[in-house]
Formats: sequence, C-alpha cells, structure tokens
Amino acid sequence: MKLATISEKTFSRVERGDADLEIGGAAGLDIARVGEITFLANPKYTPQIKATKASAIFLNETERIERSDIAVLRTKDPYLAYTRALRLFNPAPGFAPFIHPLSSIHETARVAADVSIDAFVSIGKNCVIESGVKIYPNATIYDNVKIGSNSLIHSGVAVRENCEIGANCIIHNNAVIGSDGFGYAKDENKSWLKIPQTGTVILEDDVEIGANAAIDCASVGETRIKRGAKIDNLVQIGHSCTIEEDALICAQTGLAGSSVIGKRVILAGQVGIAGHLRVGDDAVVTAKSATSHDVENGKIISGIPAFDNRDWLRSIAAFRRLGELARAVRDLQKRLAEKDDLD
Repeated sequence: MKLATISEKTFSRVERGDADLEIGGAAGLDIARVGEITFLANPKYTPQIKATKASAIFLNETERIERSDIAVLRTKDPYLAYTRALRLFNPAPGFAPFIHPLSSIHETARVAADVSIDAFVSIGKNCVIESGVKIYPNATIYDNVKIGSNSLIHSGVAVRENCEIGANCIIHNNAVIGSDGFGYAKDENKSWLKIPQTGTVILEDDVEIGANAAIDCASVGETRIKRGAKIDNLVQIGHSCTIEEDALICAQTGLAGSSVIGKRVILAGQVGIAGHLRVGDDAVVTAKSATSHDVENGKIISGIPAFDNRDWLRSIAAFRRLGELARAVRDLQKRLAEKDDLD
C-alpha cells in the first residue's frame, strides 16, 4: 500500500518521504521492519527511534526526530492514526455462508441465508440470527435470542434465554450473557430464597464483550449495555445495570446490581462499584479502586474508598513518609521529655 494511500485513510499528511513508497504493514517502534510504518505517541519511547527499522512513522504536529531516512506522516493523534493503519493491513476476515451439519438449530429459529454456524452450535426455539453473523463451535444460544447483523460469537459463549445482541457486536470466548442475577431473600429460617430472574440482557450495536465476562440478567426489566461500550475479560456486570455509550470497563472489574455507568466512563482494572450508584459521564476510576458513592461527571477518583485522584496522590506521597514522620515525632517527644526533666 502506497504511503499516500495510508495518509489519506488515516487522515494524516506526508511531510517527508516518497508518497509512492510501498508500505506492507504496521508495527511498534521496537519490532517494526523495513517496509513497515510505526508511531510515536509517548515521549518516553523517543530513544527507540534511533534503532527502529521502520520505513515511515506517524508523529504529532510538534515532534521532531533526528533521522532523515524515515518518512514522516503528521497527525493530531499518532496512536489513532497507527490504529487505523493496523486496521487497513488487518481487515476482518470474511467467510462463506455455511451451516455445519453437526450444529443444532431448532425448527422455529429464523436464520438468515448468509451466516456461518460451526459444529456443535446449539440454537434454541424462536431465535433470530440476522445476516452476516458468524458463530464459532460450541456456542450455545438459548430460546428467544436475537443476534443482530454482522455480529461475531466466539466458541464457548452462552447467550441465555430472551437476550438480544445488536449489530456488529463481538463476544469473546466463554463469555456468558444473561446468567441469573445474584438475588436472594432471607426467609423465616434465615435461609436464602432465590428470587426469580425473569429479565433480560440487551447489547446495543458495536458492543464488544471480553473472554470469560459475565453479564447478569435483571430480576425484572433489563440489563443494558449501550452502543459502542467495550467490556474487557473477566468483568462481572450485575443485574439491572446500565452501561452507557462508549464506556470502557477493564479486566476484573465488578459492578453490583443496578449500577449506572455513564457515557465514555473508564473503569480501570479491578475496580469495584457498589450497587445502585451512578458514575457520571467521562469519569475515570483508576485501577484497584472502589467506590460506595456516586461519582460526578468528569471526576477522576482513586483508592479504597475512592476519592479525588489529586488528593489521593498527595495522600500516597505522605503515606510513603509515615515511617520517617513517626521517627521525627518520637525524636520530638524525647526532646520534649528531656526538656521537662531539666525544668
């Protein structure tokens, strides 16, 4: 692919180099080879430019490099441009329509003609599988499920009864969509009585669910993951939660029931969100943090319990000096005691 074409497709401009230069792939600075394009988004990786073998590089509008033998593409966001280049060189694989004879599809299911369904897939009663869907082996689709066009269901996935998957969704291996919510009432004998979980899970368009994630259905009503949300591996989303558009939830995060996660929120790894809370739009909860209160729009919080990230950083800096401060206090107490003895 010519450098000029990459420039056009990644919304960048060729500042230096031959626009007809052929580029065959994209890779990071440390592993890029001759004929590939790379990027610099973090200044701490600048020293790697001296040794990179890449033939071209995405740079922001102000970054300067000493080497003159590398073609330069200027862009506002080098990482975004590089991502678009990767997508150009690694398009999603197509498939020929195919239904494996060892799959099990209920006679009442409505399955589009141009789908791919592999061996040992089970599709239940009254399901709707729309155009362009691919389902890998050993996936289980319960009754009354709808899967929207061009969605991808990897092996081992279970989509429980009455759930709805939108268009262009990706569900990775062994994720479970619509498992029972964790709901129990204590009876007169102090034993746990299971609350029927009769609701559903709805994934809107362009949602991606990571491997081994679990999204519980609501007791009544719905658990909803809205358009463009991205859920990492090993995430637990409790019953009746709502994840707003373009939220990003990282690995090992857990959401208790009826949580509402706002638009473009980032929950970093191992975050805990208590039940019935709202995390406001554009908020960030940093890794290993937990909150038991609502979070304002745009707020960055850290810690357990989580509070403002800047205050948390100052607290951590003080915590590191606790030993030194304790010694200083003991020395001060000792001197005061000696002074009292002299008096």
